[in-house]
Amino acid sequence: MLQPKKVKYRKQQKGRMKGNTKRGATISFGSFALKSLDTCWITDRQIEAARVALTRHMKREGNVWIRIFPDKSITKKPAEVRMGKGKGNPELWVATVCPGRILFEADGVPLKTAKEALALAAQKLPVLTKFVVRPDYVE
Repeated sequence: MLQPKKVKYRKQQKGRMKGNTKRGATISFGSFALKSLDTCWITDRQIEAARVALTRHMKREGNVWIRIFPDKSITKKPAEVRMGKGKGNPELWVATVCPGRILFEADGVPLKTAKEALALAAQKLPVLTKFVVRPDYVE
């Protein structure tokens, strides 16, 4: 699973996710991409499941780039624990995603294959997505 090697602070506050993405809204590496249309937290397991689905459908041809990284820790308290006594322990890592953010990029495969593969990856994610193609792409 994806997670940071080291963080400055173990526990983070929830924060608020409003507005569109401030960075990562354009296709940088590949010719095809999956773009977020919604706001959500995507866990490290969901990112990995989408990556596996994507690479399997592409039959390990071409390249895949993951443009999000889970660097926010989410804490949980154990079951049946009373209120108070501080914040829980870090349980999982999430990537904060806002509308317009590029999640995955692909290249080196035909348009039809990339569209099908990214559609399979999108099913594994808890966010509405859109398939986008680089503006200067020619078949």
